[in-house]
Amino acid sequence: MILDAFSLQGKVAVVTGCDTGLGQGMAVGLAEAGCDIVGTADLRKIDAIPELLERAVAEFGKIDILVNNAGLIRREDAINFSEQDWDDVMNLNIKSVFFMSQAAAKHFIAQGNGGKIINIASMLSFQGGIRVPSYTASKSGVMGVTRLLANEWAQHNINVNAIAPGYMATNNTQQLRADEERSAAILERIPAGRWGLPSDLMGPVVFLASSASDYINGYTVAVDGGWLAR
Repeated sequence: MILDAFSLQGKVAVVTGCDTGLGQGMAVGLAEAGCDIVGTADLRKIDAIPELLERAVAEFGKIDILVNNAGLIRREDAINFSEQDWDDVMNLNIKSVFFMSQAAAKHFIAQGNGGKIINIASMLSFQGGIRVPSYTASKSGVMGVTRLLANEWAQHNINVNAIAPGYMATNNTQQLRADEERSAAILERIPAGRWGLPSDLMGPVVFLASSASDYINGYTVAVDGGWLAR
């Protein structure tokens, strides 16, 4: 039965930044599909990543899925953007994504059963945006690295894909949603006519984490209510 291909019963998923917002929604969706969830928060120290995944394997016996969701945004005109705001965002949004993926892939290869890596990209993987230079650079990087890792690791039965959420009702967009004029302009362009919700990512993340997506590799799926289609 095709629905069996979507089951994640007995799988172990590591989800970064899953304490709130989109990460929480995806973690809940994966759990409802049968996953045990390993949640992580602070990824500012790259050196801690291998130990983090080793602890997950020690506790659950394996890992099958990695969702690189943890992210940060800083808003300022490009002309005034600081080096600190650049580095903080780039370190979390792209550097940690690469090294988390690298560490997970080593476990997947050692386990011999392949694995699934799902990176969280953005509309700004496709567009420039305004007042978020490091966020745009990092999310463009996420889409590129997703393709690169898919090319290298498909031979190990590791699928690497990404989800690009549209304008979602989360902490990251609180400032935009509080600006009535900006919020109205955004909603006017979204064919679905509403801000996205964390629950809107449950189906896509379960699909990309399941065997139903075994022949999908290196692709970034937009979940945007039609924003990019306009």
